[in-house]
Amino acid sequence: MKKILVTGCNGQLGRAIRKEYENDQVEFINTDVVEGDGVVSLDITDIHAVLKLVEETKPEVIINCAAHTNVDKCEQQWDLAYKINAIGPRNLSIAATRTGAKMIHVSTDYVFEGNGTRPYTEFDDPNPVSAYGKTKLEGERFVKEFADRHFILRTAWLYGDGKNFVKTMLGLSENHDEVSVVCDQVGSPTSAVELAKTIHYLEPTENYGLFHATCEGDTNWADFTEEIFKKAGKTTKVHHVTSKQYKEMNPASADRPAYSILDNYMLRLTCDYKMADWHDALDVYLKDLLG
Repeated sequence: MKKILVTGCNGQLGRAIRKEYENDQVEFINTDVVEGDGVVSLDITDIHAVLKLVEETKPEVIINCAAHTNVDKCEQQWDLAYKINAIGPRNLSIAATRTGAKMIHVSTDYVFEGNGTRPYTEFDDPNPVSAYGKTKLEGERFVKEFADRHFILRTAWLYGDGKNFVKTMLGLSENHDEVSVVCDQVGSPTSAVELAKTIHYLEPTENYGLFHATCEGDTNWADFTEEIFKKAGKTTKVHHVTSKQYKEMNPASADRPAYSILDNYMLRLTCDYKMADWHDALDVYLKDLLG
């Protein structure tokens, strides 16, 4: 039976991966920062703890879903963000190579500056503007350096079983007649279910390397919110505001990429794999969430 070690197993993607593999003959080694029912506590920033667990359990695959994803807090917590987003993947990659495991690492659209005019491919030069993006890019570099067999998947605007933008907006709609949402940041909302399917597809292959992995199509946050409300039958009005206006209302917020549409070029070119359109993926998510 194949063994797969998952870090950040209680996060949105970790949950989606476990559900995606539920019909496979797989033994999961579920890890997170807090020990729980069937969950092993693992601090991925501790190289000794990582090596000990990986050498003891000998997984064939390591899937790293752990990350410091609070973009604003990363600005004030650089060392912590660097340890989780860069040193953690480095440690897991070292352990993967030592034991012969495949390493699957999840990265982000935030590695790009966000001033492009066409979807970013895997061959465009990264230039992150935030601490989150910078530390995630360092994590990618460590994986490339230390993991002999690796997949790096950059995704964007992820939502799933857990705290996310879709749930936040639906929550606001319960007690707000109107909300203000940024309209000049564009990207591709991506379901954790769709990303888990893509990981499941790539994992057994030898098609290693860097992949962009987002749902097809693109939108902006305000239009995305309107689509969420429409599909969920909400009447809350959405005010479209610029990033500058939002920054004036929330001075502590970090800079976000204005344009972060990713082109799933390598998925399309090397295996003719296509992720679902974001509208369709949102339908599936809301049906599961709302019944």
